[in-house]
Amino acid sequence: MENQEICEHIESIKELKQPKELVCEECIKTSSDWVHLRTCQTCGATLCCDASPNKHMTKHYHHTHHPVVISAEPGEKWLWCYQDEVFAEY
Repeated sequence: MENQEICEHIESIKELKQPKELVCEECIKTSSDWVHLRTCQTCGATLCCDASPNKHMTKHYHHTHHPVVISAEPGEKWLWCYQDEVFAEY
C-alpha cells in the first residue's frame, strides 16, 4: 500500500480478497440493480455500494461489523474502513 495514514483494520490486511464474480450476491437473488461493487475483506462477500438502491455492503457492515472493503470495480484500487472512516489506495 502507498505511504499514507491508515487504520489498524486496513493495516492488518495481508492479502486482499478479490471478488469471485462481478455481481452483487444479494441483488441477483431479487433481480435488483446495482451501481458499483465492494468486496468484504473479512468474509469475501461482494455486494453493492451506497449509490445502489439496496446498499447491501453497508447493511452487511452493520450486521456483521466486518470493517474493511475494497472496490470490486475493474481498475479501482482502494480500501475503505467503515469503522474508522478511512480510505486508502493500494
